[in-house]
Amino acid sequence: MPAKLSRRTLMDEHHSHKKSGHAALRKGRASLSNTAYLITATSENREPLFTHYPAACSAARCFEDTALLRESRMLAWVLMPDHAHWLLQLGDQDTLGEVIGRLKSASSRHANRALNRTGPLWSKAFHDHALREEEDLQAVARYIVANPLRAGLVKRIGDYSFWNAVWL
Repeated sequence: MPAKLSRRTLMDEHHSHKKSGHAALRKGRASLSNTAYLITATSENREPLFTHYPAACSAARCFEDTALLRESRMLAWVLMPDHAHWLLQLGDQDTLGEVIGRLKSASSRHANRALNRTGPLWSKAFHDHALREEEDLQAVARYIVANPLRAGLVKRIGDYSFWNAVWL
């Protein structure tokens, strides 16, 4: 028979799951080799920095840079005015945090140069979702690249410049 938990213990456990901010995003994060992850990273303070075309071009070039990805593979991505979505298959060597750190660092450097600014470009944290084997990668990729349509930025995805998927 399971031990009874006191009301206080249940309350403590409930509140421990309610971490706020960036710590909550890191809680329980695992890096599983050869697993596909859906990643969302937002610009600092959700500032629409990527409405500036040269900055968006500079950042987007980093998303498929094999020197940054190393043995990981970018399957699909979209760069929105104030955030990015990446469908990334992690390799064997690096952790998810290391790969995302390199992507954010390089894209920050290049976009900041285009914007003639310094300082943080991306918020410190990112959201990740490890895809289960039964999840359809192509369906997730379609969802990612359709973001500009759902946001009303364009009427056809072909009219939006900042996305790609390996299935094209």
